[in-house]
Amino acid sequence: QVQLVESGGGVVQPGGSLRLSCLTSGGIFRVSHMAWYRQTPGKQRELIATITPPGLGSATDYDDSVKGRFTISRDNAKNTVTLQMSSLKPEDTAVYYCNIEPRPITVNGADYWGQGTQVTVSS
Repeated sequence: QVQLVESGGGVVQPGGSLRLSCLTSGGIFRVSHMAWYRQTPGKQRELIATITPPGLGSATDYDDSVKGRFTISRDNAKNTVTLQMSSLKPEDTAVYYCNIEPRPITVNGADYWGQGTQVTVSS
């Protein structure tokens, strides 16, 4: 059964840090390119960080908006993908999701997303 469970969000002041976790159901996720996405109301979900599977070196890539501030990592033994966020800005406020990339995983023909985790950056 496919499952993605994001956690770790919260309210943080500008300049602060948060660590998001994504617990997957293993299986296909262990061999997939994984990513963190985020979405704000009225906007499309955007891809912000990616990581290749261990067989491809767990190479990472980032959107310019988060480069140098966010770090994506994965632990296949624990079925987790993590996003370490630092130097947070108000514009980082969003609901954060993990999934495979470049397209989300599908279940019964429909895109599957977890519930996401809310990050709010505010003083």
